[in-house]
Amino acid sequence: MSKLKLEGIIPAVVTPMKSDFSVDFAQLRRYANWVKSFDGLGGVAVNMDTGEGVHLSREEKIKILESWVEIIDGKFPVLCGLTTRYTKEAVEEAKLISKVGADAIVVFPIPAYAGNPLPLEIPYQYHKAISDAVDLPLVLFQLQPSLSGVLYDERTLVKLASIKNVIAIKEASADALKFVQTMTTLRNSGRKISILTGNDDFILESFILGADGALIGFGTIAIAEQIEMFKCVKDRNYERAFDIYSKIKPLEEVIFATPVRDYRARVKEALRLIGVLKTSYVRPPLLPISAADKRRIAMALKNLGYKLKN
Repeated sequence: MSKLKLEGIIPAVVTPMKSDFSVDFAQLRRYANWVKSFDGLGGVAVNMDTGEGVHLSREEKIKILESWVEIIDGKFPVLCGLTTRYTKEAVEEAKLISKVGADAIVVFPIPAYAGNPLPLEIPYQYHKAISDAVDLPLVLFQLQPSLSGVLYDERTLVKLASIKNVIAIKEASADALKFVQTMTTLRNSGRKISILTGNDDFILESFILGADGALIGFGTIAIAEQIEMFKCVKDRNYERAFDIYSKIKPLEEVIFATPVRDYRARVKEALRLIGVLKTSYVRPPLLPISAADKRRIAMALKNLGYKLKN
């Protein structure tokens, strides 16, 4: 049984790209060192949705993971998204992720989950095959169906929690009631499963409800503020936590405005504006954001006190 405990702010990081939409590893190294400079992070998650994991080749994903593992160098855990389509592919990629040195795997929902009802054995056998293949902690991923995800029922959650390497869940249902129900089910499952909110639109609320941390794309911007906000909740300093949240919430609302699929490009643009990235390209079929979006991001950053590069 893994002794890894996931908690606190875990940014799902972006993947910097060049104008030809290839991965920009020079920018990635600079960006990774910037993320590493923050004390108090609970980890970092690469090749997630924020990092355009589903739009990357296996070779790119492994090379990106190698870069992050090398740069972070054990300061905090490096999680890796497993964005595959079927069991054999997942097992093969999980073995490569383990070999590179990731500290945990975040198991994405797959196309076979589509349609209701979802037989319990499909996600169970998929996760179990991964667990049997690699001795790495696994993070379940509950994601709203509108983003090609799945909401697990109580029986399925309990069954998945029984798999030996499962230690946490990224709960991204975007539904506060489902979040609480999921947390209650797992807390009563007989296993210690860390609850990591994946709901960028109610981060502080998730902490107050009892989440152990946040694995979110918004975690890679306004990092210091979110680390402090999480600490304030742990210390029961709710007044200060709400003060911080009220300041960062307008930026979150701009980043995750409709259509939410554009949040990846918006996060990259925010990072470009504060000088962390040089470019904000996203890989097609994703599209660049509008000039109006860029103005809204710039204004939200200025209001938060950031000095913009241009």
